Amino acid sequence: MSQPQATFGYQDVPPAEKPKLVRGVFDRVAGRYDLMNDLMSAGVHRLWKDAMAARLNPQPGETIIDCAGGTGDMARRYAAMGQRAAQRRGDKPAEIVVVDYNEEMIIAGRERGECADITWAVGDAQNLPLPDGCADAYSIAFGIRNVTDISAALAEAKRVLKPGGRFLCLEFSRPPMPALARAYDAYSFAVIPKIGELVAKDRASYQYLVESIRRFPDQTRFAGLMIQAGFGRVAYSNFTGGVAALHTGWAI
Repeated sequence: MSQPQATFGYQDVPPAEKPKLVRGVFDRVAGRYDLMNDLMSAGVHRLWKDAMAARLNPQPGETIIDCAGGTGDMARRYAAMGQRAAQRRGDKPAEIVVVDYNEEMIIAGRERGECADITWAVGDAQNLPLPDGCADAYSIAFGIRNVTDISAALAEAKRVLKPGGRFLCLEFSRPPMPALARAYDAYSFAVIPKIGELVAKDRASYQYLVESIRRFPDQTRFAGLMIQAGFGRVAYSNFTGGVAALHTGWAI
């Protein structure tokens, strides 16, 4: 009987090997991660992230988990919004907990500057170092496709959310229009690895990136996985014609 396999780009690998392989990718790209995001998307990823932060809408006193959030791009958005909300209501700001599997990404995030409302931890999305029901909201941006077992990560997200807590996942997805899908594929495979080679001096990591996007479940399949994990009111919004999608749900 064949052994279960995990995906690493277009490769199938033993599940125990994937975390090491993914860690190696992010060890290599951590220092140029944010710059590469700007170059690959022409800055559009910032609009997607702004929309995600607005949908999450941090409130005073909340605890928000930013999973796979190593460079703090989302956490800083949440902290700024939480501070403004707290000032309006004369209350304490939201607390943002960044958890990332890769210590190099955490280091890169902290080097951008500390924030009193953000705490940082190294941890696995499939085994978070957090108690049950501790969070009002959980978000993961461009990280869930890198985990070994997506269903396990979703179950863990639900575990740490309070009843009624909100779940948000921003991830690359599938443009439903065939012409856009073909153009996006052509751009991804021809341009993104080349940018990685020129700017980050690492073509292989960005080849993995585009391959991992193609093997990630499309919008409908991922919504189905969320429902199986026990989330309610599951929905998604396409960004830039489905190049990325924001998936939302509630812990019930």
